[in-house]
Amino acid sequence: MTSSQQRDALQRQIWTIANDVRGAVDGWDFKQYVLGSLFYRFISENFVDYITGGDDSVDYAAMDDSEPLIAGAKDDAIKTKGYFIYPSQLFSNVVATASSNDSLNTDLAQIFAAIESSASGYASEQDIKGLFTDFDTTSNRLGNTVADKNRRLADVLKGVARLDFGRFDASHIDLFGDAYEFLISNYAANAGKSGGEFFTPQQVSKLIARLAMHKQTSVNKIYDPACGSGSLLLRARKQFDEHIIEDGFFGQEVNHTTYNLARMNMFLHNISYDKFNIQLGDTLRHPHFGDDKPFDAIVSNPPYSVKWIGSDDPTLINDDRFAPAGVLAPKSKADFAFVLHALSYLSAKGRAAIVCFPGIFYRGGAEQKIRQYLVDNNYVETVISLAPNLFFGTTIAVNILVLAKNKTDTAIQFIDASALFKKGVNNNLLEDTHIDQIMQVFDSKAAIDHFAQLVPMDMIAANDYNLSVSSYVEARDNREVVNIVLLNAELKTTVTRIDQLRKDIDAIVAEIEGEELEA
Repeated sequence: MTSSQQRDALQRQIWTIANDVRGAVDGWDFKQYVLGSLFYRFISENFVDYITGGDDSVDYAAMDDSEPLIAGAKDDAIKTKGYFIYPSQLFSNVVATASSNDSLNTDLAQIFAAIESSASGYASEQDIKGLFTDFDTTSNRLGNTVADKNRRLADVLKGVARLDFGRFDASHIDLFGDAYEFLISNYAANAGKSGGEFFTPQQVSKLIARLAMHKQTSVNKIYDPACGSGSLLLRARKQFDEHIIEDGFFGQEVNHTTYNLARMNMFLHNISYDKFNIQLGDTLRHPHFGDDKPFDAIVSNPPYSVKWIGSDDPTLINDDRFAPAGVLAPKSKADFAFVLHALSYLSAKGRAAIVCFPGIFYRGGAEQKIRQYLVDNNYVETVISLAPNLFFGTTIAVNILVLAKNKTDTAIQFIDASALFKKGVNNNLLEDTHIDQIMQVFDSKAAIDHFAQLVPMDMIAANDYNLSVSSYVEARDNREVVNIVLLNAELKTTVTRIDQLRKDIDAIVAEIEGEELEA
């Protein structure tokens, strides 16, 4: 079986297991148990691989927790891996007795607390703290009685244990990360709008990452100010063959559950705790990483047109993120607040690629003034319109705004990629060939009829700083061309045939009536 076939088989199996073990519980509500169990298995096997040096002859799982060698290795292990797991706490040992363990739910809670607390006082403390918060082993979602809860937990653990990831080594680590991403994607697809708020489809993420990192041989660090489950940051991780991200991955997320998913996602993609920094909080009101900016690459799919405090907080107009524009984004539509935030965190050589609601590119008022600031200061490199129905929970044809502070000319590129998609079952799909088409014209800045145009700044200014792609890229007329001369000739022939048919019918009727009179 090829690695691709193994991956596909694993994904089919894990989704079947995820549906089987949740029973009557809604998949969205149950996701943290399946995702948490997968994470628990991963860190257990990862820790064993580290503590044994990959030597299969060393059976760490069979050792006693009080073994002197274990105590001696603890400090270095936490400094390296960020956490410590005793043999009795390993996923494999817990799952082995799960079906017969009458205190499984409380044992799991204690194990998770112990893993988190193992990092206390170490550099990894904030990266590990609260990771298992949403894996609530006392929740009634698992059942009404302790026995019911234990039965459901045992089913989840055993289901995840059945997944064949092979021997834990470098060639199989990706299978864990891929399985996690696959699960998140499926949960998002089935959760409607709420799912779309924290997961960007992988192919769209790939396009955004390529835009942000285009022609950068290395970047200092990459940042997502509304990181959701971390899918955009991790898609940039896939660019490692071509790029070096020197100081790691930074993100902020306002939703606590999703914040935990993002941190788990980092670990599951084998990104060490010292190479990522995911923080919890409201990016617009309580931003982190001010001391870490600027960033060479910024990727973001912020929530569309959400409300924010805006002008109700008089201090924000003096905030160095928003002050240069001279106006705040409307309280009912925070889109440009996220854009200005990203711009202020962007380095002089970097790019930001941001998914945006289309309305911000043509509406008046404060949004027009912000567009004017962006255009007049030559920060807008490209605006790309994507196909509709690419994202979970919305059919909107969104745009990607590419910002840069190192442009060599003042023209702005507009790309109409709305026709680039493959029809899917529930959503349209962006394929690699579509991404390549977009990237080729993004790189060349070529003018292509009905697809891409490079527009001078003064033309945009004369158009009230409208940045809608449709204002500058003429849509292809797909209506059928009608040959009027030929159509008239066909109509004339048809009318002649109808007249003849009427005469023939009249003759037949007259003949029938004559026969009836003779009779």
